[in-house]
Amino acid sequence: MPVCEIDLRVGGAYRFEWLGQDGTTMGMGGVYREIVFPERIVNTQLFDQDWTGGETLGTLLLVEHEGKTTLTNKVLYATREARDGALRTRMAEGVEAGYARLDELLKSMA
Repeated sequence: MPVCEIDLRVGGAYRFEWLGQDGTTMGMGGVYREIVFPERIVNTQLFDQDWTGGETLGTLLLVEHEGKTTLTNKVLYATREARDGALRTRMAEGVEAGYARLDELLKSMA
């Protein structure tokens, strides 16, 4: 991830760019709309190559119960067609790979 810029405040922007093994890049950005520490972050999301049908709204929820935290990541698409198109991509695999890397990082910190 050669670009990871985060201004984590309401109204702050972020920018991410991924670099594939074949040299291709994928970028996205957005603005933080709501931050409720430590339970919720809401932000807009827009990919450079807009394969999602326009801006989406992401909501990250964190719920702690008995020392364990459950993370729920919801994405609201502009249309059903945009959502279905996103589901046909390898997006779920990419998100899962990111969570697996996070799991390893957290284990190394324990």
